[in-house]
Amino acid sequence: MKEKRTPNVVGGPPATTLTIGELAAHTGVTPETIRYYEREGVIPPASRVGAGSYRQYRVADAERLRFVRRARDLGFSLEEVRELLALAAGDPNRPCGDVNQIAHAHLAQVDAKLAQLRALRRELNRLIEACDRDAALADCSLLSALSAPS
Repeated sequence: MKEKRTPNVVGGPPATTLTIGELAAHTGVTPETIRYYEREGVIPPASRVGAGSYRQYRVADAERLRFVRRARDLGFSLEEVRELLALAAGDPNRPCGDVNQIAHAHLAQVDAKLAQLRALRRELNRLIEACDRDAALADCSLLSALSAPS
């Protein structure tokens, strides 16, 4: 006898298995991104069921995918996400120093990007301030600055 599935409504009780559409609805990740994470080995390959070989995911896959999505929302690279997943799957009694180290290194990258963006903003602001809005395009200082050699 075939196992009866629980109705699967977003926010409702989880089903025994999830289709890719249901998984997408539960996690806020598009089916295309789910397939990408599967190819990249970030989530395990789905089992294939039925004549159409539809992907079937487990509830644990949804939990893992939510973890991946949140980490990616925070800007962690796929490699960093893999490291965090490996640590999360490891010894639960292990100190979280390695996780903290990964997060600290990522924060340093974020700070460096912010510094680059601040410098970019200053330069762009300087160009805008120097631009005479009434000048002819042939005399536009902003266009000239963009055309100048680096």
